[in-house]
Amino acid sequence: MDLAQFDTWYRIRYHNTSSFLIGCTIIISDLVGAMLSFGAGFFMVNLYDLSAINFRSFVTYWPYLPVFVLLFWMFRLYPGISLAPAEELRHIGTASFIAHGGIIFSRYIEDKEFDAISVAFIISFIFSMVIFLLCRSITHMLLRRARIRGIPAVVYGSGNFGRQMIDQILENSRVGYVPAVILDSTPESGDAYQGIPILHDLSLGPELIKKYKIKMAIIATSEFSQKELTRLLNFSLSAFRYSVLVPDFVSITNIWMSVRDFHGLLGFAAANKLRMGWNLVFKRAFDISIVILGGVVIFPFLLIIALLIKLGSRGPALYKHARLGKNGKSIMVYKFRSMVTDADKKLREMLSENENLRKEWEEGYKLKNDPRITPIGRWIRKTSIDEFPQILNVLKGEMSLVGPRPVTAGEAEKYGEHFGRIFSIKPGMTGLWQVSGRSDTDYNERISYDSYYLQSWSVWLDLWILYKTVGVVLRGKGAY
Repeated sequence: MDLAQFDTWYRIRYHNTSSFLIGCTIIISDLVGAMLSFGAGFFMVNLYDLSAINFRSFVTYWPYLPVFVLLFWMFRLYPGISLAPAEELRHIGTASFIAHGGIIFSRYIEDKEFDAISVAFIISFIFSMVIFLLCRSITHMLLRRARIRGIPAVVYGSGNFGRQMIDQILENSRVGYVPAVILDSTPESGDAYQGIPILHDLSLGPELIKKYKIKMAIIATSEFSQKELTRLLNFSLSAFRYSVLVPDFVSITNIWMSVRDFHGLLGFAAANKLRMGWNLVFKRAFDISIVILGGVVIFPFLLIIALLIKLGSRGPALYKHARLGKNGKSIMVYKFRSMVTDADKKLREMLSENENLRKEWEEGYKLKNDPRITPIGRWIRKTSIDEFPQILNVLKGEMSLVGPRPVTAGEAEKYGEHFGRIFSIKPGMTGLWQVSGRSDTDYNERISYDSYYLQSWSVWLDLWILYKTVGVVLRGKGAY
């Protein structure tokens, strides 16, 4: 495709390169989220004591809503493009805490008392993080369905890493950017990738800015030699208002990295937070708190599931399976029984008789159409309810709520040299790879996700993974 053909292609698809529309839509979403949070707080207090407050009175506090917008803007949540989910949640939580705290403090200064309405705003804050995330998720879904495109960006590089980067941007609409054109100097890269035109001229950046007002450039640094990259930085990228260099650091994927200056030499500083004692204590306290609070709510439901399992097939409701935990130590993981009682014997028979099943088992240690699964077992596996009894492992200190998935001894070799590093922490009931595809991912992807989690851990990342887990479980995505 030449530049003239690209001109026609681009003008059909892109009419506005501003983030203003996306930003305004998210602002409206946050205003709705704040109102719903207020309502949730007042409703919960009113539910406990009908005479404590007038539920409808929460409407009188809507004049505080612009404060939320102002604080969200100060915490770089508008338009929030390419913001890591854990960082987005951290900013939302901090801004919401300040806003709710300000409301409570201003009421105390005025009335000199801490009353039921103040309690309602504390509850509102607790609900707000989930509500804001939910509203933003729905907003992004609606924008995607309405085919409102993100901000156009010029992508430099169409090799393996460049294409991987483009795939990630296209698959994750929350990134906020849409590749509008790819610039690459190698004719072998073809004329297009994923429907995006490839122009074989790296010097076109300034012309694209002038003609189409594209403000963003994304560079896959591994696609270029040091000489080419230096030339790009000096003569092409400097013309863009914004540019992002994406390094192909396979072993370094830390979202909390900061830049350090060594007298003119650039360094990236990171800390392994799960090597710090206080963080481990905090993570353990977080696990216990969530398990106890959540367990009280879901305990009756778990009893019903156990009864259905007993009625559906002979055998115990729970079973224990040997897995590898922290530092490769063997642990017995609890699960609801989803298979017939002699499942291991039947598995050996099936694998010895069917080569295709044996290959499928060796690849992922799972079978998509496993005849050993009971009718109720198929449902609880699809929704991952079979794994709920692992809260017992969390209480025993053998597992965490979030972490790498506990594996069998046979699976350990799939991790190769990465096993010791990834399982230097407790395995988790859920994890980053589960919410990013679960059984649909291969072991290389699992290693990448687990490495990212290890290097980027924060309580905000754990909260975001738990939030995503709820949606993944409800959809039954990738589980079998």
